[in-house]
Parts: sequence; C-alpha cells; structure tokens
Amino acid sequence: MAEILLLAADPVAVGTVLPALEFLPHRVRTLGLDPSALVDLPNTDLIVLDARRDLQTARASARLLQVTGLSVPLLLIVTEGGLTALSTEWGARDFLLASASPAEVEARIRLALATPVTLGPDAPVDKISQGSLVINPVAYTAKIHGQTLDLTYKEFELLRYLAAHPGRVYTRTQLLQEVWGYDYFGGTRTVDVHVRRLRAKLGPEHDQLIGTVRNVGYRFDAPKERLRARAEAAEQMDDAVLPAPQTAAPEAAPQ
Repeated sequence: MAEILLLAADPVAVGTVLPALEFLPHRVRTLGLDPSALVDLPNTDLIVLDARRDLQTARASARLLQVTGLSVPLLLIVTEGGLTALSTEWGARDFLLASASPAEVEARIRLALATPVTLGPDAPVDKISQGSLVINPVAYTAKIHGQTLDLTYKEFELLRYLAAHPGRVYTRTQLLQEVWGYDYFGGTRTVDVHVRRLRAKLGPEHDQLIGTVRNVGYRFDAPKERLRARAEAAEQMDDAVLPAPQTAAPEAAPQ
C-alpha cells in the first residue's frame, strides 16, 4: 500500500478526480494547489496532480514542484483533450486519463514507484546558454553578464522557450499554445505585449536577441547569428557604395 498525495485546484473527493483510486488499497490525501502549500509538502510516496481542466495552473504547479525539489514520482490526471499539452517540461513520470480502470491505475502506480526519481535539487540542470545570457529552467533565473533579470513567470517562460530553439520562427498562435497553454483564450496581442516588455528588460544591448519576422512571428537570434547577419549587412552596404569600375574611353580612329 502506498501513500498518495492528490493535488487539485479544490480539495475534492478522490472519486470525483480519479474514481479508480477508490477501489485500490492505497492511502490517499488531498491538498489544494496553493503555492505556499506546494513548497512544504507532507511526506508521501507518490504525487498525483489533477490537470483535467486548468492546464495552465496545473503546469505551473508541476514546475513549482520541480523547483522545490521533487523527490517522489509525479503522475498527471488529464482528459484526452489535454494530452496535446503534455511534454517533458512538466517533469511528470507518467499520466492517467480520468477514466482509467483500477487495473490500469494500479499498474501505472506500481511502475512509477519502481523507477528511481532523477529530479530534485541535486539533479543535473540543463541550462540554456546563449552568449552572455544564461537561463536556468529549474531555478527560474535568467542572467545577462551575471546580472539577474527581473522577469515575470510568463516573460521567463517566453524567453526560455525561444532561447531553447534559436533560429526557429514561431507564430504568435504557436507561442500562445506552448507558453500560455491550450486552454488560454486571450488574443495573440498578448504575445506582442510580452515580447515588448521582455525586450525592454533585456536592454538596448540585448533586445535584438528576440527577432521579429514580419507577418510571421518571433524567433530567438543567437548572438553569433546576429554578428553574422550584421557582417553580411555591412558587406552588402560596402558593395552598394563602391564606385563602379571606370572603363577607358575608346581611342579615336585616325583621320
């Protein structure tokens, strides 16, 4: 029998989140998604996170669990529609559909508990380094020349996502889906506002790290790519201002 902690937006009956758990012999406790509670969780063998409805809040909670040092397996409860939003960034061991049978739930719990957890404060951190910009996804910090940028959660997520895929162009709709989540109903103007604020915080020396592709969207321009682009532009300008070669006038024919 395992000690299971069920995290949900509202501490509700277990049967309303994952009915199959009521038919299994595990001991289940429920807890809300208040950030202050997530940083000091009670001892447990397994965490089950309710991600059936509010994917944005669920993903933020999963990332917070990683930051605070997740030392036990994390399982996500999702609907079929929410499967498209899942990725390794959630830090989850596995997922369960809310309609899963008791046999399937028991099997996934057993497998999750049998696999060692590699997440935690001592786990290797895949930092993103682009020139003087260093992003630590686990500590939620972004630094330029060693100075920490004062970013909001969404500004950090936007910068992290773009920097992780340098040179790749993303439409505003794609960025909304990847950064804000599939359940976000705001307009694409939100992306423009966050890009403008992010550039302002990067400062005039680094604001061009986030490039605009006209009529398409945005991309992260790695420093070496920017230098190459500037060099090519300078060469083109030099070619444009060079005087055309002079040709000698033909000699007059003898009379």
